[in-house]
Amino acid sequence: MPPRLFLLLPLLASLPGTAAAEALRTVPQDVSYCRELAARLAPLPGAEKEPARSLAEEGVRLCDDGYVRTGVAKLRRALKAAQGR
Repeated sequence: MPPRLFLLLPLLASLPGTAAAEALRTVPQDVSYCRELAARLAPLPGAEKEPARSLAEEGVRLCDDGYVRTGVAKLRRALKAAQGR
């Protein structure tokens, strides 16, 4: 019986609903987005304090080394820390 369940998946996916109505948000997978996040972080007053400073440094390093997704995550955490969230 379980294999028949897979036959229903295309039907269920096409049904209108909140999940189907929302557009997917994607993160740009390039170093320019890392630079944009770093530029947004730089003028914030909390950017010079820990942990925002070390998170930002690590995020930029990860982006430069090709680990863009992880670098973006670190830079986002740095932004939140610098904003006091």
